[in-house]
Amino acid sequence: MTIQEQILNAIQRFDTIIIHRHKRPDPDAVGSQMGLAEILKTSFPAKKIYTVGKQYASFEWLGVTDEIDDDVYQDALVIVVDTANQPRVDDDRYLNGKMLIKIDHHPNDDQFGDLMWVDELASSTSELIGDFCFQLKEQLLMTSNAARLLYAGIVGDTGRFKYPATTPKTFAITAKLTEYDFDASAINQHEDEINLPLAHLAAYTYDNLVINDNGAAHLILTNAALEPFNLGDESTSSIVPLPGNLKEVTSWAILVEQKEGDYRIRLRSKGPAINELAKQYGGGGHPLASGAVLSDEKEIPEFLANLDKVVDKYHATR
Repeated sequence: MTIQEQILNAIQRFDTIIIHRHKRPDPDAVGSQMGLAEILKTSFPAKKIYTVGKQYASFEWLGVTDEIDDDVYQDALVIVVDTANQPRVDDDRYLNGKMLIKIDHHPNDDQFGDLMWVDELASSTSELIGDFCFQLKEQLLMTSNAARLLYAGIVGDTGRFKYPATTPKTFAITAKLTEYDFDASAINQHEDEINLPLAHLAAYTYDNLVINDNGAAHLILTNAALEPFNLGDESTSSIVPLPGNLKEVTSWAILVEQKEGDYRIRLRSKGPAINELAKQYGGGGHPLASGAVLSDEKEIPEFLANLDKVVDKYHATR
């Protein structure tokens, strides 16, 4: 029995299913969560299917999470999607169910759950959910809305199909999704669209990005720097890919000060593996896309020096 068949078997056994995703979600986290919920609601209309996690206004176009009481978890199946490690799971009640399943495409450093389906070669968890449904099409029903949600997740996590994790299988799953009745162009436009404050932040990013001779780049966004833009921390995610558009940049870090004074780091790369560096600073992720945390600004010089070393080593071996 394949892992997909085992997951389906578990789904069939439970009357209540609760789906979690990671904190500070992106389109893949929300798309895979909402897309899976839509598939299960359609395939098993008698079951109670819930999605949980903090609701962000910017993701209401993909769906709205449910508010449920603690006792709903009793005898429930919990599925956590697109979440590499347990501290990142949104809503701590994910351990309160009777059974736990992890579905993810990040490196499986934190192995949790009674069943785990982790495919690091997949472009996104939305791709996995689409594959799950199409493989088991006799029991699972794809809908136009589910296809829309999963397409949004794939588009988001592949950077509009630019990132190396995009594979022939990614295109094959995406092609099947676009056979359903939804406006793919509208989703592309929505994910590319920004407002004027974000446009000003994008200009600030290019004006203040520091690029070393070796192609290591960084931008530090302090609370004081962000205040004029009147944007929440979650909005800074839209500027993370921008340094990658510059041919002079090989790897880059966006350091965003949090209210408590620590710094959240978003690491990206065109070649050097940066996930091991992220692990040194309480984070992790993909070789070319990771995150980390610094306790305060005193750690910034050391972190940037280590990023330089990673990029230097990469160039030295080419």
